[in-house]
Amino acid sequence: MAPRIVSVLGATGLQGGTVADALLKDGTFSPRAIVRDPESEASKKLKARGVEVVKGDSLDKAGLLSALRGSEAVFAVTVPVSQPGMEGKGELVQGKNIVDAAREVGVKFLILSSLPSISKISDGKYKNVIHCEEKDAVREYLKSSGLVHASLLLPAFLENLWTRHMLEKTERGYDLAVPMYKATDLEAFAWISRDLPAASLALLKNYADPTKQINGKAYPVVNANISYAKLAEMIGNATGIEVTFTGAPQTGMVAIDEMFAAHAEYSGLYSATPVPNPDLVALGMKFSTIAEFMETEVKPRFGH
Repeated sequence: MAPRIVSVLGATGLQGGTVADALLKDGTFSPRAIVRDPESEASKKLKARGVEVVKGDSLDKAGLLSALRGSEAVFAVTVPVSQPGMEGKGELVQGKNIVDAAREVGVKFLILSSLPSISKISDGKYKNVIHCEEKDAVREYLKSSGLVHASLLLPAFLENLWTRHMLEKTERGYDLAVPMYKATDLEAFAWISRDLPAASLALLKNYADPTKQINGKAYPVVNANISYAKLAEMIGNATGIEVTFTGAPQTGMVAIDEMFAAHAEYSGLYSATPVPNPDLVALGMKFSTIAEFMETEVKPRFGH
């Protein structure tokens, strides 16, 4: 029986990497990592774990056609581009290439890691959060493509506590400083390395069943909707160390400041969807909890 190949873009990063690992562990599908440099250390680690690694770049549609050929499904993530000289190579260009290549080689299902348009949510009040607008534009393009697909809308990553150095050491413990946030403002969170792969597997195992009505849907992936002050308190309780919350001032970067301001004003953007998302639970997904995250990730990293 031929393997059911799921090509994973971004497989050397947090999102794609954890999806590839989950596919490998589950065994229903065979992960194929699409990477820019198959000889990089991250690519070699994927190979060592038994993942097929193939050269491909979302800015090179011709290369993607070759890389995706034979795939039943694709997990796609686009990457913000802000460096000088990279104009015309942003997320919309990447996303269109991925969608077009997947359609041309006969991919049956595409999962898109995405975000909502903050400009639409705020009726134009916040219109400079470029990565949200571009990801939303990719989603609209995917909708018009005719491909069977679903989008996973991601909240704040709990992993940002260390990957973005959000927890800063103080004399007595740690401080969680968040721009534009007050202690009572809510944020949507997920333990991305657990919840994103679980959501992806749930979609992959159910997409071919028309009664599940997956095609074209966008699924917020949220395991908690709480304040950063509450998160700081939970970290303190888990570690036995004093953890404070500070509402930090603006960063001076318009896109970042508008992003935080919008998240604060609209309670993390996904307040219309119950937590955990009942549509994903109905597909068999088991969400993580922040308590599990504290025990597994926070205590070993920040505890005594």
